[in-house]
Parts: sequence; structure tokens; C-alpha cells
Amino acid sequence: MVRVLNGADRLGTADRLLRGRRIAMLTSASGVDKSGVPTYIKIWQKYNLVALMAPEHGISSNLQDGGWGSETRDMYTGTPVYNLRAGGGEALETALSGADIAVYDIQDVGARFYTYLYNLTDLMHRCAGLGIPLIVLDRINPISGGMVQGLLLDEEKYSSSIGRYSIPTRYGLTVGEFARYINGEKKVGCELHVIPCEGWQRELYADLTDLLWVNPSPNIPSVNAAINYTGTCIFEATNISEGRGTTRPFDMVGAPFVNPSLLLDELRSYELDGVVFRRVHFTPQFGKHTGQVCGGVELHITDRDAYDPVLAALSVFRHMRRYPEFTCREEGLCKRFGTDFLLGGCDVGLYRAMSRSQAKKFWVRASEYLLY
Repeated sequence: MVRVLNGADRLGTADRLLRGRRIAMLTSASGVDKSGVPTYIKIWQKYNLVALMAPEHGISSNLQDGGWGSETRDMYTGTPVYNLRAGGGEALETALSGADIAVYDIQDVGARFYTYLYNLTDLMHRCAGLGIPLIVLDRINPISGGMVQGLLLDEEKYSSSIGRYSIPTRYGLTVGEFARYINGEKKVGCELHVIPCEGWQRELYADLTDLLWVNPSPNIPSVNAAINYTGTCIFEATNISEGRGTTRPFDMVGAPFVNPSLLLDELRSYELDGVVFRRVHFTPQFGKHTGQVCGGVELHITDRDAYDPVLAALSVFRHMRRYPEFTCREEGLCKRFGTDFLLGGCDVGLYRAMSRSQAKKFWVRASEYLLY
């Protein structure tokens, strides 16, 4: 295990910025130090914490997808809690109205469609408008910072709260680097201070470090689930279960009408690197197809550095859409994939070429903002 410190473990380096200021903080259950102590508790004990802001899943990360907390005050500190549904709007304005500085500390998963990223950029824009500095306590990218995969989002057509900017599906940055990138490339004008990690190297996955694994959201229970999520999240916009309601969310996909043997045979014919597909039957306890037996596959990662989860999900999608029972919300599908590519032929060779080209284009721009 490699010893690593996240920004929350180096909070003392931000003392000069925090001392004597009224602090508003955007955080969730994953905002903890190496001892498991919530960062907001540490700030409350030492500084003047005046407001907490909560993203999707709530301040305690206990709510399912699309869930927002109803707290008005934190049960441990008594601090007002503002839930930033749909970008925050009035709640964000109110939370910042009595603050001199804002702090962000949430664990990202390295996928473009994770909504926490856009709570962060909304916060950056508002801080810039109000002239309030923002501190981002950086956290490692749990699926490594050396892999860039997927297609760039088409901002003109598909910018939304689950993907606002033209970055790849798996973008290879830490949340602090992402903030620096957006602040610079989009000319946000935020007074941004990133407290960097210590000891992390770009090739490291979270489970190769001594950091605690705290689920970033309820259905990301492991590093491999986070990796698969960058691909299988597209099935959220379909009537195919992405494994929610089971013990293996995002590692399994299926539906009651799917023939798992036919699906497995097709996937094996593609000979994809770094993954073994296994035929499964599973019964979700909530979400899509609750209480119904679903046929499908489980995606077992065998070589993380050779595996392209977006390509794997695309390959599964090619099969699934042939069933007469298959349905999807086309706009939601495109927002997740970033383009309307899945509405066409889903050509594997074309995807590979486009992904390589676009990844190189993105990384040339992003390299200016790297911290590690």
C-alpha cells in the first residue's frame, strides 16, 4: 500500500485562508480524513463554519440516485444545510450570502457524468460572481489519473447537469485538476486554491493506497464498480438494469427479456481486452425490474490498464437494443455518452479511432493544469 494524503489530511496548509473567515462548505459522506473524521467537523471545531451545502444523495450520501436531503440543520454541528438540487439556484445563493470563503471536499469517481462535478462548477461560478475565494481539498482519482477513454461531450447539444463540458467520459484528472481546467479553459474567474494530495502518482488506483474507501455515492461500493460505472452508466437511460438493487451495481447489466447465453456469445466474439464476461441471473431489490429475475452478464475486470469500460458497455448496448422490448430515453442516453453515437451503428472500430483521437486532443489541453 502506498501512503497517500488527500487535501483533507493537509487542512492545516489552508489555515491562513480559513482563519477569521465565515466558511460555507460543499461536502458529503466521502469528505473525510484518513481517520474517518468528516472534514466539515474538523473545520467546525477549529474555524467558523456557517453553512453546509449538500449534493445529490444528501449530506450523508444515504439517498439513492436523484435523491436530495431534506435536512435544514446538521445533526452534529447545528450548521444550516442547503441541498443543491438542480445546480442549487436559490439554495446556493443563500448558503454563500453569509460566507467569506467556500470549501469543497467530495470524492469524485473519475466519470464525466458524476453530478458532483457540476455542483463544484456551479459553486465556482457563484464564488467568482461574489468575489469569494474557493478552496478545493483535492482527492485522488480513484480509477487512476493515467487513463482517458470515451468520447468528448458535444456541449452544443448535450450539456446538462450530468455532463456540462467537452471532456471525455473517463477524463483522468483529480477533482482539483478538473477545477483548475474548467477555471482556465472556461475563463470562470474564480479565485481558486487547490490543496493538493501528497504521495499520489497518476497510475495509482484507490485500492493501491492506504486511503479509506468511503462510497462516493450509494451504488459505487468499490474501485472496480467505479471503473465499470464509466461504461455501464449509459444503461440508466434505458430499461436495462445497471445492477442497482443488487450487491454488484454497475458490474452487472440485464433485464427479464434478455437471453444471457446469446449476449455472452456475442460479447466473447469481440475479444475485448482486460475483461471477462460471465452469464448471470439477478433479481433487483429496488430500481428497475424490482423482484424480477433478469438475465445478463457481469463484467469482471482482469486487467485494468488494458480495459476500456466504455467500449465494453457499447458492445453490450449493441446487443441489448435488438430486443423488441428494449426502450431508451434518447436524450438521456446521448447526455451520458456525450454524443449521438449510440443512435447510429455503434461501430466498434470507429469508436476506438475517435476515442484515441479525442483523448489526445483533450490531454494536450489538460496537461497545463496537472498537479501530479
